[in-house]
Amino acid sequence: MSQEGTDETARLMSASPDRMSDESATEDKDLDARSGHSNEQSVHSSTGGIGEGDADEEEDEDEDEEEEDEAEEDEDEDEEPALKYERLGGIAHQLLQKDSASALAYAKQRLALGTHGGMLHILDLSGQHIKSFTAHSASVSDISVDITGDFIATASIDGQVAVHSLSGSETPSFNLKRPVRTVAIEPNFAKSSTRSVISGGMAGNLTLHEKGWLGYKETVLHSGEGPIWEVRWRDNLVAWANDLGVKIYDTQSQSRITFIDRPADSPRADLFKCTLHWQDSSTLLIGWADQIKVARIRVRPRKSTSASGAPPLLVEITAVFQLDCMISGIVPHLLTQSACTPSALVEDAVKKTNGTGSVRSNAPKPPALTAFLVLAYTPPDTSLLAGNEATADRAEQARKQAERPDLRIISRAGEELAADALGITNYERWNCNDYVLVDIEAGAVKASSSGPTGDRYYVVLGPQDLVVVKPRDWRDHVAWLVERKRYEEALEEIERQSEEVDATGEKDTVDAVQIGQRYVEHLVGEGEFAKAARLCPKVCGQDTKRWEDWIFVFAQKHQLQSIIPFIPTESPTLGPLVYEIVLTYFLAHDRQALLQTIRTWPKSIYDVAAVIVAVQSELDRAPSSSTTKPNGPDTVILMECLAELYTLNRQPGKALPYFLRLRRPNVFDLIRENNLFTDVQDQALLLVEFDQELREKRRQEGEEVATDPIAAITLLVDHIHSIPIGRVVQQLQPRPAYLYLYLDALFHKDPHITSAYADTQVKLYAEYAPRKLVDFLRASNYYNLEQAYNVCNERDLVPEMVFLLGRMGNNKKALNLIIERLGDVNRAIDFAKDQHDDDLWEDLLRYSETRPPFIRGLLENVGAEIDPIRLIRRIKNGLEIPGLKGALIKILQDFNLQVSLLEGCQTILNGDCADLVLKLHKNQTSGFLLSAKTPCPICSLPLSQPVQGLGILFLCRHVVHAHCVDHGEELPHQPDPMLVGMGLSGQPGLGGKIAFTAILRAKITQGCPVCHKRSEGDRT
Repeated sequence: MSQEGTDETARLMSASPDRMSDESATEDKDLDARSGHSNEQSVHSSTGGIGEGDADEEEDEDEDEEEEDEAEEDEDEDEEPALKYERLGGIAHQLLQKDSASALAYAKQRLALGTHGGMLHILDLSGQHIKSFTAHSASVSDISVDITGDFIATASIDGQVAVHSLSGSETPSFNLKRPVRTVAIEPNFAKSSTRSVISGGMAGNLTLHEKGWLGYKETVLHSGEGPIWEVRWRDNLVAWANDLGVKIYDTQSQSRITFIDRPADSPRADLFKCTLHWQDSSTLLIGWADQIKVARIRVRPRKSTSASGAPPLLVEITAVFQLDCMISGIVPHLLTQSACTPSALVEDAVKKTNGTGSVRSNAPKPPALTAFLVLAYTPPDTSLLAGNEATADRAEQARKQAERPDLRIISRAGEELAADALGITNYERWNCNDYVLVDIEAGAVKASSSGPTGDRYYVVLGPQDLVVVKPRDWRDHVAWLVERKRYEEALEEIERQSEEVDATGEKDTVDAVQIGQRYVEHLVGEGEFAKAARLCPKVCGQDTKRWEDWIFVFAQKHQLQSIIPFIPTESPTLGPLVYEIVLTYFLAHDRQALLQTIRTWPKSIYDVAAVIVAVQSELDRAPSSSTTKPNGPDTVILMECLAELYTLNRQPGKALPYFLRLRRPNVFDLIRENNLFTDVQDQALLLVEFDQELREKRRQEGEEVATDPIAAITLLVDHIHSIPIGRVVQQLQPRPAYLYLYLDALFHKDPHITSAYADTQVKLYAEYAPRKLVDFLRASNYYNLEQAYNVCNERDLVPEMVFLLGRMGNNKKALNLIIERLGDVNRAIDFAKDQHDDDLWEDLLRYSETRPPFIRGLLENVGAEIDPIRLIRRIKNGLEIPGLKGALIKILQDFNLQVSLLEGCQTILNGDCADLVLKLHKNQTSGFLLSAKTPCPICSLPLSQPVQGLGILFLCRHVVHAHCVDHGEELPHQPDPMLVGMGLSGQPGLGGKIAFTAILRAKITQGCPVCHKRSEGDRT
């Protein structure tokens, strides 16, 4: 029976069909639900008189049948059930231990349970006890509850119908004198003024009890067609069943609107009850014996109603299904496209419902498909169906054990979609009428495009059992997949559902990590290490302990390479030992991967020093590691690893030798950035060789290479305080070319730095840069002249020998070399000019007497050092000198030019002297401003102090006090002007002044004291 409900207050524990909890292990085993009819077994019997051959053939046939049965059972086990089962908890089990159940109804989050002892127990949905009533003296045959759940009507075979209230004291009862089989309470009983109750039973009367002014009145709605087996009331419609069929009564029009006859050849109605269930206000489900009918009530068209006086409602039978079992209960069941419902099952149901054989993609998607959930009972005794109960055969008269009842999902097209056998306690003792199926709307069912979101489920009642039946959700689907070790599908389902769970805000109770853990264990056990490794990031997540455990497992299985790509280096960061194990594995098996890992992993996650020791030990065993340039590829990789590790460990000095041996281009930047000049002291040769190789490589690639000193030489020269010159020279001795470059760069920086290696430089210049040797010989004073001369003599460096002979004072030999070896008159003349030696000029003139080219050269280069007349007189008569005329003309021209220059210079000098004399005279005779406040340049006091003091004016225009002049105290005093005017002191007039000035000039011997101090460097 379907009633409206609200959200459930308590949630029952969910369990798979084979793991329902109960107090009895036997009952758990009985309640084990198997997909399909897996409990049905074929029993094969044989009689005597069969030969051996026939026996063998039958044995073979039996074996084949057993194999087929086993195959079918395996298929059944692989098919996922659509429902899950559990026993109702609370005190339900205790109640049924003392008394057996006979009726069950639901409304408003409450279950009303009637027993054969006449008791009525009210339970909540978790099985907890709410209230009990001693309702009847005999078995409770039916229960009906109004929509509020507060009023409960019960019928009993003791002939009584009673209404019980959970909140009030009103308990009306009606005695019908005959056993009552069914009762229906008015749906809105609590708010109705009539407080109606309809009942029926073995008397064959359908009786309506209504409350009036003087109490309840009784009205017989129908009678005379046999016992009333079932009555159900929904809104204003009442449906009941008797021996002839099902009738529907409209309480609003107070008329019967239809009659649905009973199926022909139906078995006894008292043995196989009729089940009526209102799916909604206009749909009635009728399950009787082995047939299902769906009746649809609709409003009759107005024209036909007014014309014939027919009832306002009419009924259409929309579907009729014949089953292979008896129906103990029927309720509607919503099919949803859930994780545990195969999509093919729903599509098949849609096809059959549409009747087209295909899914209509353009049709609007219904909220949900409604199927039928049928509680099926298979009679053990076929005689009950044939109607020959009164057989004389004792074997047939004996009571046979019943089979397990089934829960079947049947589509609207009559197709069986799923079937589960229920393990009801003592099921072999019960018959079809002992079972009750009730649907429960524990929450508000909201239809949407994807189906209902409420918690609709069912309860199956047996005399000694209450089984809760729930549709399986995706969590059950995951558990089913895990149980069959289909972990990958389970994880995919969890991942798919997690998005919906996050969107709806529901709490996810499925432990995906635990399932993933079991999946990884399974994959490792199957040897699928790569697949297991790919799953580890999802399974381990942020759990460092789980990560480390699995990595150690892979290491023990010698499959570390599978999980290495998935090992996290941050979020989470594992223990250093894990990363060191990985690096050790790479060191032994894949050194290129080791180098790449060192470059990409953070240095803080492992012990760099420990890894350095391991790599260094491996490098020491390499055969080519002792050379300056690595030969083998493994050696190169190991060196690169050490260089990277030392850099990470902040030891660039130790990394430098490996960078040099590996020819890294950034080695010079590394040295400068980390100030590694001290560390490179013993790597000078390696550094220079490496730099030279880089230059050659760039040159071969077509790049322009600068002629400046190479970078390595520049680095060594710029940091001589950190890289001693002696150490570098010692290392470069085997490579003189590099030594030359180094000393040459040092010499250009400071010629005095290389004083200790001057003799070596002479040899190096003579070998590698002869053109620079003369410049070096001229700039340096630290080399040995004789050794330098010998070096130049060995290499026949004549200009250098000339220079050295000149320095040693052997000018004649030097001049002789110029004349004899070089034949360069200009060089000979220059040499003679540099030496300023008349004898050398005489030797040059004497040597030139017989050599016309030299005579011409001397004539062209004569000057202050040699008189042309002296040279011309030495020319012998008759000696032919090519270009003599031109040389003589040049001499004359040079002489005239020289005379002209002298005259011009004299004219300029005379003019300048005249200008300066005029300027001096003007300055000495012109006036200048002088006041009493003008300070004395010597004492800085005004010249007017003292008042009678004497001031002396020099021609340089400096005015000073007389006492500021040296020996100023010895100077005579100036006569008093007043006395002079009176004729009492000295000669008045100009003559007296001149005489006094002459006396002062004689006394002042040093002249102007200001100019004197300036000449001595003092500032005034």
